[in-house]
Amino acid sequence: MKTKEMTYVALFAAIMIVLGFLPPIVLPFTPVPITAQTLGVMLAGVVLGARLGGMSMIVFLLVIAAGVPGLAGGRGGAGVFVGPSAGYILSWPLSAFLIGLLIEKARQPLQVWKVFLYNFVAGIVFVYLCGIPVVAFVMDISLGTAAVSGLAYLPGDLIKAVIAATLGVKIRQRLFKNQTALTQNRTISQ
Repeated sequence: MKTKEMTYVALFAAIMIVLGFLPPIVLPFTPVPITAQTLGVMLAGVVLGARLGGMSMIVFLLVIAAGVPGLAGGRGGAGVFVGPSAGYILSWPLSAFLIGLLIEKARQPLQVWKVFLYNFVAGIVFVYLCGIPVVAFVMDISLGTAAVSGLAYLPGDLIKAVIAATLGVKIRQRLFKNQTALTQNRTISQ
């Protein structure tokens, strides 16, 4: 892995920790809070692509497992991986990977509405499919009850998917425009 790639992976792991500083919104009917961190998952996939986006979330989870209180509400440590939020949290590396994979397979230039759809499918639906069954199991409630309570996250997640699509496309355009210019300058000078 190149130094630049390691920097991007570390940067997005750090972005996840920064997003964890934003206070969670605790709902009275579910132990899983609303957080801004799914925005970071979607952005990692959009900006970094499959491999690096997934790796950034793995690094983030390793940091959390080591005890850094980087999840919303100052949570951290191995205990978060067996609590009600575990399914959501553990889905993040694969979610970022899937978003990145969809981005990499998409026609260029990227269109915000398509990236929103990728975020919706891999950043919301997939994460819910992983998180809701774990909530049901840990809380000893029916899958239907857990799914209905999970709908409370949908409006905020849709907003985060729009933000991630809009920002992600702009960042990718700038990032790859600069990388292309650097590559062309190196080729000319050789």
